Amino acid sequence: MTAMPAPLPLSYVEDPAPGHGVLPPRTWYAMSDAARLPLNGTWRFRLSATADAHDDAFATPAYDPVGWDRIQVPGHWVLQGDGAFGAPAYTNVLYPFPVDPPHVPTANPTGDHLHTFDLPDDWPADGDTVVRFDGVESCARVWLNGTELGHFKGSRLAHEFAVGHLLQPSGNVLAVRVHQWSSGSYLEDQDQWWLPGIFRDVTLLHRPAGCTSDFFVHASYHHLDHTGTLLVDSAVPGRVSVPELGIDTTTGIPVTVPVDPWTAETPRLYDAELITPGERVPLRIGFRTVALDDGLIKVNGRPLLFRGVNRHEFHPRTGRTVDSATMRHDIELMKRHNINAVRTAHYPPHPEFFALCDELGLWVIDECDLETHGFEEQAWRDNPTDDDRWTPALLDRAQRMVERDKNHPSVIIWSLGNESGRGRGLTAMAAWIRGRDSGRLIHYEGDQECRDTDMYSRMYPPHAEVESIGRGLDGGPARRRQLPLILCEYAHAMGNGPGGLADYQRLFESHERLQGGFVWEWIDHGFAHPALGHAYGGDFGEELHDGNFVCDGLLFPDRTPSPGLVEYKKVIEPVRIEPADADGGPSGTVRITNRYDFSGLDHLAFEWSYQVEGETVDTGPLTVPRLQPGERAEVKLPAAPVTDRQHDEAQWTVRALLAENTPWADRGHPVAWGQVAPHAPRSTPPATGARPHPQNRRIALGPATFDARTGELLTVGCTPITGLRLDAWRAPTDNDNGAPWQPDVRYGPLWRQIGIHRLQHRTHAVELSGETVTVRTRVAPAGRDIGLRVVYRWTSDGTRLTLAVAVTPEGRWTVPLPRLGLRLGLPASYGTAQWFGGGPGEAYPDTRAASMLGRWRAEVDDLQTPYVFPQENGARPDVRWAQLSGPEAGLRIEGGNPFWFTARRWTTEQLDAATHRTDLEPGDTVWVNLDHRQHGIGSQSCGPGVLPQYQLHAEPTEFTFTFSSLEDA
Repeated sequence: MTAMPAPLPLSYVEDPAPGHGVLPPRTWYAMSDAARLPLNGTWRFRLSATADAHDDAFATPAYDPVGWDRIQVPGHWVLQGDGAFGAPAYTNVLYPFPVDPPHVPTANPTGDHLHTFDLPDDWPADGDTVVRFDGVESCARVWLNGTELGHFKGSRLAHEFAVGHLLQPSGNVLAVRVHQWSSGSYLEDQDQWWLPGIFRDVTLLHRPAGCTSDFFVHASYHHLDHTGTLLVDSAVPGRVSVPELGIDTTTGIPVTVPVDPWTAETPRLYDAELITPGERVPLRIGFRTVALDDGLIKVNGRPLLFRGVNRHEFHPRTGRTVDSATMRHDIELMKRHNINAVRTAHYPPHPEFFALCDELGLWVIDECDLETHGFEEQAWRDNPTDDDRWTPALLDRAQRMVERDKNHPSVIIWSLGNESGRGRGLTAMAAWIRGRDSGRLIHYEGDQECRDTDMYSRMYPPHAEVESIGRGLDGGPARRRQLPLILCEYAHAMGNGPGGLADYQRLFESHERLQGGFVWEWIDHGFAHPALGHAYGGDFGEELHDGNFVCDGLLFPDRTPSPGLVEYKKVIEPVRIEPADADGGPSGTVRITNRYDFSGLDHLAFEWSYQVEGETVDTGPLTVPRLQPGERAEVKLPAAPVTDRQHDEAQWTVRALLAENTPWADRGHPVAWGQVAPHAPRSTPPATGARPHPQNRRIALGPATFDARTGELLTVGCTPITGLRLDAWRAPTDNDNGAPWQPDVRYGPLWRQIGIHRLQHRTHAVELSGETVTVRTRVAPAGRDIGLRVVYRWTSDGTRLTLAVAVTPEGRWTVPLPRLGLRLGLPASYGTAQWFGGGPGEAYPDTRAASMLGRWRAEVDDLQTPYVFPQENGARPDVRWAQLSGPEAGLRIEGGNPFWFTARRWTTEQLDAATHRTDLEPGDTVWVNLDHRQHGIGSQSCGPGVLPQYQLHAEPTEFTFTFSSLEDA
């Protein structure tokens, strides 16, 4: 009988301790004159199903990895190998393994990594060398040339080992065993894909004798006398040189000189150098002072208003492996969309991200690599943040975050983590941070009593509650009442939405205590998939998952801005441009308000344009006075240009544009805009005069024919019409369906329960009288006694056809309607749309701030918004007229009042049934919705529902549309 081998010592995987053999944390810097060798590239790789499938022999230099695969480092193994190495898995709250801390499953995918490297010929022989891992999920055990260095946890944090004594000129073998699950996994339940691997850089760093080791740059700004004080504490004494400021001083000695301050609006950096006997380190120094003063978060003496986003690291092909170009692109997009702040949800990102924030200008809340949300399911029993066994790991994570990122001026707030309950461990983290860095504030949303934090932080509070807090009517502990409120998460950007952004912003700008917030979140986490377009939770066969809840960003996975981001840009504009006569000011003027926190408007150029029926007829520059933050002025517009269309609808559009190139956008980039209408839009008079007459089984009226039995419209001119009827259904949005934990009513499920998605239409009269064809119908769901009595009255002047619709609810309607208007089908060849109304993108009642009145043109295919999970989309608001045309003909629709216009190549029912964009196949009909009203969007996929003023209730309603043929189009 063969003896079984002794079990491997795997206790380190489940030990709550953070690791062993790792060097103390220290600051990150991009470069110095010390040698460095990137170890990124192709590594040999072997995947095992369990943590103990193999012994440690693979780490010996003589080991031959015959038959091993190859993998890219940095990278996640589940995103490589065409599925051979497992698959991603997504959960929001629940752990994807049994909750039995600190134990993890026996089925624990484990990746053995091997990399052989030679030292460059000029690699220094003196001093020491460290190997640095910037990110490994979730537990790594490391060897070099057969000698074990140690192990570590803390996936999004840097770890270093001393290796100088083990290096040889060539044939060095670095071996890393990575376990997907470990005790650290209990601290990393962060509403994201679980993605094991060495996903950030691996670097060999020479540490010369007398090198800097670690240092702390303190660069404060004194706003009263406009001076800055620089003090650099260095573990190894040296000198600090800032040539532009004439500074050449010893470390540890403060120097005060006149400086320009660093802010997110004006990210002024001074090039400097730290010189120790063994190393020269370039520095980029920004002078700024962060304080909690008079109950407000202030920088350089001025309160901030955060116009922020939460940002996970994500790429649709490489997961949390994000390259420098993508990081920069993210920040440039944020700046172009008026975003001024980032919360690093829910872990420190790649350290280079902060260097870019320093350079380009963003306020940053740096959040610790900590979330234990899954313990909420058991009322926080056994939660690691209140268990002394885990406190060393919590402190290690806090220390590694602070020490790595402490020299970035963009980082103004440390966050203890996210959704980790309460406990002694969190208090210990806060105490350590305060002792180490008194120059920043502390955030943690879970501390509702604000015992350890410097601000009152909330997630997704309804607007009414935010207003109550702003007015100081919220009550609560005395300390909390003296602190500012920030919404660390609000306006959940999942699918179509978020709605209500403008309503939140009005509150932020009305109450000093409300210092803004951070939209959840920056990007949809949808993986590129050849068959599905983009994949989300459940698409990889996960046993437990949270579906498309992982797609809740302002960017689509390919980093295309969503309508939600366009809306957010408009809502948070740092310059307000609005009609002065809206609240009693003089007509013919615009009110310009500077909403920046620090900047004047000198960096902007203002211009006006004048549109008639949406077409620009004249433009020119607009002179705006010098306005400091918070100031406003009323600026007179020029006389309206004289045209031959004086009775057509006209408006002024005023834009604020960048006057010069910046690092994040070119000259002419639009920062803000507003429109002023000199007079109200004209209504379209109904077409009357023609008389209907029967033709066999049809009725003719002007350019139209109808089915004599059903009253259904068949043609307008040469255009065939399909299925024109009242429509009240839309494919529910993620926000319509809502989150089950939200207190607001979830209308999507109720709409289905009532049967609005399956309304039946019954015609009970077709009447010809004088100039009118009248069709009387009832629209109602099976199994219910509620309905809508609908009367269609058709008239014509011989060339135009007008439809007046009267809708009367019957029965007790307990929920709003999704929409109310008409739906009709046109031939597939009618693929080009033009309209005069809101655009260029979609909008809904509570997402329409960014809708600009104009004349727009688009192909029907381009009217669709490509949400990862298909849902209602593509409506254009405030439409005066719209037309769809093909090569030979077309149809024009005018509204008696402005209406909502939607056109797509599939029905609402097909859109409703789809679960991925690839499910939607164009048919032989263009389906058009002409809506009198739409229900709002809200944010109820995680936040509040639709505010009352944006709800569409069933009530007696009348509206009209006029149709005409475009036979010569």
